[in-house]
Amino acid sequence: MKRREFQRMIGLGPLLLDAPASPASADECCTAALLLEQSGAIVSDLKQRKAAGCDLLCCPSGALNRLRLAACGQSDQASGMNRELMRRCRAALGDVPVFGVCSASGRRVDPFGELDFEDAVSCYLQQGKALAAGGASGFIVSGMSDIQEARAALIALRELGDLPVMVQMAVNAQGHSVGGSDPLAALVTLQSLGADAVGFSASAAGISLAAIIARLKPSATVPIWAVPPVSATDPEQYAATGAALLQAGANLLGVDHHASSDHLTALAGSLHRCDPQPVARTSLSAVSSCRNTAFLGQNYPFAVVGERINPTGKKLLQASLRQGNLDLVQQFALEQEQRQATILDVNMGLSGIDEEAMMLKAIGLLSNRSPLPLCIDTTRPEVMEAALRRYPGRALVNSVSGERERIERTLPAAARYGAMFIVLPLTDAGIPETARERITVIDSIMEAAASYGCTVDDIAVDGLVMTISSNPEAAKETLDLISWCSGTLHANTIAGLSNVSFGMPERQWINGAFLGMAMGRGLTMAIANPSSDSIMATVQAYNAFWGHDTGMLLQSGAFTGAAS
Repeated sequence: MKRREFQRMIGLGPLLLDAPASPASADECCTAALLLEQSGAIVSDLKQRKAAGCDLLCCPSGALNRLRLAACGQSDQASGMNRELMRRCRAALGDVPVFGVCSASGRRVDPFGELDFEDAVSCYLQQGKALAAGGASGFIVSGMSDIQEARAALIALRELGDLPVMVQMAVNAQGHSVGGSDPLAALVTLQSLGADAVGFSASAAGISLAAIIARLKPSATVPIWAVPPVSATDPEQYAATGAALLQAGANLLGVDHHASSDHLTALAGSLHRCDPQPVARTSLSAVSSCRNTAFLGQNYPFAVVGERINPTGKKLLQASLRQGNLDLVQQFALEQEQRQATILDVNMGLSGIDEEAMMLKAIGLLSNRSPLPLCIDTTRPEVMEAALRRYPGRALVNSVSGERERIERTLPAAARYGAMFIVLPLTDAGIPETARERITVIDSIMEAAASYGCTVDDIAVDGLVMTISSNPEAAKETLDLISWCSGTLHANTIAGLSNVSFGMPERQWINGAFLGMAMGRGLTMAIANPSSDSIMATVQAYNAFWGHDTGMLLQSGAFTGAAS
């Protein structure tokens, strides 16, 4: 099954997906012999579920990855087990789509655990290849509690071509995954990384999956699927629970493997009486960490990208990084979070250090210590790609310009890992002076980005703020460019505020005044120091005037002591 065919099926109406239990867990020491003994019963069960109304079936291969099988010394048989079980399922079920299941390894993945990220990717790549060789119609990454392990599996399976991949996260009684991931952040992260559907199941009683689905639906660019729990409900109540999930916005329902044939028949009946729930949008301007999501645009609060985690001009931070110490990085992150930064810019560009290693170390630290999404700031494409591959969220890339290397290397990496990116309208020939010339560069970058499937919602155009002390017309050109981006391109815009006042006295007031003017032209983001009172007061007042976070303005004390 190709991804386009999968999308067409979902567009025709809600689908029912059967997800039976794995034939055995690692604790039961699943051997090849046991697997073959059970395969006949597995196929018989799948045939019954197909007859009861399931549109998609699953090969119960979840426990058969090499990391789980290593517990009983069977890791070397992982490929053969997956391939053979899938082959038998496909041979018996004919043309019915059969998806291979890849479940959690039981270990947490770096930066949240000790399992190396690339080892996790390799594990799922091996399993996916074996299932594909057996004839898998697609893949289901099932029951994940760790967003980083879900990412590792998705990255691996996306390497196998045009087969659809669905990813499911388990939600606990606190409303997030056991690993701490917020469902909205998980959705934004996984759909941007290439999941064809994102699903959620309840790992404890009393969880309202319908409320979660309803909250997520407006932000979904892919179908959402949900697994109604059987618990002690009768078939009619089970069907009603499924109907509520469909009404909340689910496009697929997964059948709990504890469901009886009566439960399944009732659920299938309710599903086929429901109208399709179309996906609300095709793109989304948002970035995420594993715990938090920041929406970007005119309809959302103005976003401040905290600029302080950058060694340029900071001797103490430079010395700390050369010693491999990230204490100041953590301190700057906390201070900027307390000052209401929206996103943290992370730049590790410093001579005398391994920038890639330090960037990955900083990302790991900040992913554990700060809820804020990250902006990966580097001029080296290999550092950018390594950072995007490991970052457990949807990052903002700083930046993609019209320079040849950025177009050929940074842009493909941003697209592959689903990042948003800052468009810097300059070329190998330098910085265009006028707004009109910069627009030409932006058009060329957007044409290249579109070839990778990127849309205007995936970008934020840098206004290229230049110092007014050397060019009094510089600010006007930047403001004109922001106006065009907002009114014609309908894109997010961003500006590095400190440039405009370089070499001038009382810089914070100049920066604050320019920020207010740029906001009036449509600026949606700024790279700035959140410790600047003038900047943050302007941001908070702007948000209040537009109906965003008025409570924050009243509680922040931003204007405490100001003259009345």
